[in-house]
Amino acid sequence: METTQPIPEWRAIADEIWALVRENARGFKELRDVHKETEKGLQELKDVQKETQAALKETDRQIKAMSAETDRQMRETAKQMKATDKQMKATDKRIGELSNRFGEMVEYMVIPNLVAKFKELGFTFTKANRTVIEDLVHDLCLEVDALLENGGQVMAVEIKSKPSTGDIRDHLERMKKLRRYADLHHDQRVYLGALAGVVFSKDVKTYALRQGLYVLEPSGETFILTEPQAQGFIPREWRLLQA
Repeated sequence: METTQPIPEWRAIADEIWALVRENARGFKELRDVHKETEKGLQELKDVQKETQAALKETDRQIKAMSAETDRQMRETAKQMKATDKQMKATDKRIGELSNRFGEMVEYMVIPNLVAKFKELGFTFTKANRTVIEDLVHDLCLEVDALLENGGQVMAVEIKSKPSTGDIRDHLERMKKLRRYADLHHDQRVYLGALAGVVFSKDVKTYALRQGLYVLEPSGETFILTEPQAQGFIPREWRLLQA
């Protein structure tokens, strides 16, 4: 009969040590797996960082390109504005020159002919001048292209290249101011109005005559003078206002 011998104490210790070794081996394996996962995550993070840096670099390049284009466009716009401003100044200068020439034409060519033309209708004017009135005290500031005068009558002529109904209304307002200025200076003469133009539309001419204004139009080297009564209208007179 066999007798079971107790396991020596060293054998139990060896088994326990071996169990610990196997447990540590599993732990090391798990640790290596975690390390690999960590390295993989770090690599992915590096890839993302690299892509982000590339995107930022491209964005920076695009911003610089856009800024350069914007600067170029701004310089081009400034250049165009400068050229436009130069053209506008040249145009303003030309307009000023033409205005001065038109004024000279009125003074040296139109006014003398006006006196002769109105004489055909029985008006005998002894003075004819461009007139500027500046009465700041009574707020009367106006300019008359041609003011024809004698002892009893004054004809105020407005001259336009192409008269409009607005020009006619302005001249009627000018006549009111002239009458007021005359009253302030005890001028009892009768004031009348006329409109001279290079190009008249039929409607504008009729409107001027209906308002009692004389109308002058060029014809060859002289003028045609139409009086309101020739079209069935009454010449308008601005007389002394009674106090």
